[in-house]
Amino acid sequence: MIETITDLSILRERVRGWKREGLRIGFVPTMGNLHAGHYSLVELARQHADRIVSSVFVNPTQFGPNEDFTRYPRTPDADTSGLQAAGCDALWLPAVEFMYPFGVELAAKVHVPGVSSVLEGAFRPGHFDGVCTVVSRLFNQVLPDVAVFGNKDYQQMAVIRQMVADLQFPIEIVGGAIVREANGLAMSSRNQYLSPEERALSATIYRALQAMRDAIRAGTPRAQVEADADALLRDAGFVPDYAVLRSPDFSEPADGEGGARVALIAARLGRTRLIDNLEFDAG
Repeated sequence: MIETITDLSILRERVRGWKREGLRIGFVPTMGNLHAGHYSLVELARQHADRIVSSVFVNPTQFGPNEDFTRYPRTPDADTSGLQAAGCDALWLPAVEFMYPFGVELAAKVHVPGVSSVLEGAFRPGHFDGVCTVVSRLFNQVLPDVAVFGNKDYQQMAVIRQMVADLQFPIEIVGGAIVREANGLAMSSRNQYLSPEERALSATIYRALQAMRDAIRAGTPRAQVEADADALLRDAGFVPDYAVLRSPDFSEPADGEGGARVALIAARLGRTRLIDNLEFDAG
């Protein structure tokens, strides 16, 4: 049975006990309202560790002033049952007052320069500061050997990897593959905001990513690929923040270069903002 823990001393006692037994600790941080994508991360963590801790914490510092913090879906009972079925050993449920004992406004913040300032960082100022602030606190609380994050949040993964390297956390970071719905839409807790009509249209994002990949491989100039993806999304009713082609380090590759690429899209459909990406080799 999964153990639900709300006291840090109990969490640390449990983790210390496992480590005394020579066991490797895996960690899967979440904001709850879990789905198959989250549970796949727990199962992946099982491949790298002997005991798994997951956290559920809706972090106020990574939401902007006009974002959906108050209405973000919270489903604690379903989350607990799902985590148990996925093989999680302990669920860490910290309170906001515990995570930020001096209040959100006076909280010490972690900022990762460079990679956190482009794309998502430009459209959601302060978002990655909030992510790094809460993840660093969770790392200090759980003290895992390995932590697993989903690759759907491609830029978040890059920011966390840089933070871990810079602050020298002794933690291995593992990325989990994107889990998609039948129509190709990347699974997300925010998908439930979509109306039935919007859900049918949502498949356009994955089609746009695939079209970007195919066009680059066919030799189409990057600027044209990005413009065509933007137009495809707008014609379907989306309001894109960006639809871009980048190298894995977020630099802008020159036309005709081979090597690894990632297509990244963030777009609004009605009230819902969706993000997705597709990694591929340009040939």
